[in-house]
Amino acid sequence: MKSILLTCSIVLIGLQVMAQENPVKWTFDSKKTAVGAYEIRLNATVPSPWHIYSQKTPKGGPIPTKIQFKANPLVTLSGSVQEEGQVQKVFDKNFEVDVIYFAGDAKFLQTVKLKSAVKTRVQGSVEYMVCNNELCLQPVTVPFDILLN
Repeated sequence: MKSILLTCSIVLIGLQVMAQENPVKWTFDSKKTAVGAYEIRLNATVPSPWHIYSQKTPKGGPIPTKIQFKANPLVTLSGSVQEEGQVQKVFDKNFEVDVIYFAGDAKFLQTVKLKSAVKTRVQGSVEYMVCNNELCLQPVTVPFDILLN
């Protein structure tokens, strides 16, 4: 009887975690910075007590945020994706590594340059994991499609 109750409890807890809605909301836009140059902005709104991880989170820990851009022959990426937000670096006893995460909202910025004066799109995806002090939700991949004009 105890094993049946234990099994049922584990299944119910698992279902609750799987049913947890991801609290992170994303917006995507661009800002013209010069003739033919734009700043692509990937903005994550992360309510407390949740957090997402920096691209710089070391291996062996939670899944770091990963941004991928689809190839576009009209666009050149300039430099690497920069991060803005309140960054925390702490030792996580669950992963047994130092983790780097955003305490609150996060912005990921990529400079791009157009090869010619035309309207085009920058497309790609953001893969990330959201956690709080008690649990992590399954990693999520969110596509983006940003018009440059």
